[in-house]
Amino acid sequence: MQLVEKNFLFYKLLNSSFTGLSIGILFKIYEPLDPEIYSIGGMVLAVAMIVVAKFYEKLLNIKSFYRISMLVESVMLLTVLAFLVLQFSLTSALLIYCGYQLTFIFGGYLVRAETLVTHRKELLSQIDVNKQVGYLVGLGASFLFYKVLDMGLEIDDPKEQITILHYFLIVLQSIILMLVISSFKKG
Repeated sequence: MQLVEKNFLFYKLLNSSFTGLSIGILFKIYEPLDPEIYSIGGMVLAVAMIVVAKFYEKLLNIKSFYRISMLVESVMLLTVLAFLVLQFSLTSALLIYCGYQLTFIFGGYLVRAETLVTHRKELLSQIDVNKQVGYLVGLGASFLFYKVLDMGLEIDDPKEQITILHYFLIVLQSIILMLVISSFKKG
């Protein structure tokens, strides 16, 4: 497998835009969760990250990098869909929290693997710049989105705003998933 650099850079830009766009929704979605859930989730996360790190010797290759990237992005799409189906509820909060925790388990791995599969300092620099630009774009888009809903369309209920945002997130996450697929080619 080989990395298709142009597609991968665009993927990193949109992936970080998703994070910036969606960062504020979690506070509202997680409202039904008790604080001890975060402690339990953090402990499970730490143990799971240790387990993943123990398998780096087998996982630090481009094929595993592709598969785990696909897993992480698929889980993110499922969390967005789960919210739209279950709306604001304890069940959706738990599913989304677990989905995010699952993606965080592989966060350290993905950064390490990204460094190994790119092979060039210049490309790593471009990736990191795209991540930060994407995050800024997502945060700015989030700000504008809420302002347009609030002031332009007079939709000021945070729950309604978050529900509307999820339709945009489905489209964005679907594009992100397609970009992951197109960022790797056999060869």
